[in-house]
Amino acid sequence: MSLKSSYTHPVLATAIGVNLLILIAAVAFSGNPAAMAQLLTEDGVIEWLQFLCFTVISAMLFYVGARRWGRGDTSAFELLVLFGLGGLVALAALEEISWFQRILNVASPEYFAKNNRQAETNIHNLALGSASLHKTVLLKLIFLTGITHNLILPLVARWKPGVKHWVESMGLYLPPLKASIAYLVLVALSHLVVEHERKGELGETFGAVHYLATVFGAYFIGMEYGKKPLFGDHETRRGVSALFAMLVAFLLLVSWLLSAGAGAMAAAAR
Repeated sequence: MSLKSSYTHPVLATAIGVNLLILIAAVAFSGNPAAMAQLLTEDGVIEWLQFLCFTVISAMLFYVGARRWGRGDTSAFELLVLFGLGGLVALAALEEISWFQRILNVASPEYFAKNNRQAETNIHNLALGSASLHKTVLLKLIFLTGITHNLILPLVARWKPGVKHWVESMGLYLPPLKASIAYLVLVALSHLVVEHERKGELGETFGAVHYLATVFGAYFIGMEYGKKPLFGDHETRRGVSALFAMLVAFLLLVSWLLSAGAGAMAAAAR
């Protein structure tokens, strides 16, 4: 069920374009603290974009799992992986916005007020030594997983096709190497050309957008994927790809609107 992919495919091109636009904005706003704050700080554009991407990815994984369960042609282990990943990504989405704590203006329980590096109700910022769980453990795991999934395994699979089959037999997929290279290059550039204490958020956002596109590409339209996708015929794949590209661009717009609304709420509270 292979589908030719390239930078010009609307799904990949839109994701790369959104990530490139965010990087350009970060560079352009570097001399404007207010603009950088709206882009990078809590409840800023990229934090909301991460939340929205993770939410959609989670919904897609649950949907794929439900459809495969209904078809009856998927092993219990693959279903467990799909539903488990869907739950894990949903958790990441809620953690990203501290479980709506700031939006609902809810005070942190005593435990989180004392043990969370930002005094928020979330797990990833819990204190661990002189840093946080996120910086000490999670970022290292994310880096190792990202490099393995996006670079090492796709490269190995070019010489050993059995690796790709093994990955897909577990309910997973390998991203198209071109998309992965674009994602990793943008992450590297964000660290080289952006000067801000929260510039690491850019790489996390690039990953969220990248996985939004590649999860859809693999499971829904069969982009460089060996198993049967949800949409099989060419015309349907073209149609849903165009709609998905519009959705990705729309999520960026919604993120900007939400960040502006959060800023207005903060100003009103002061």
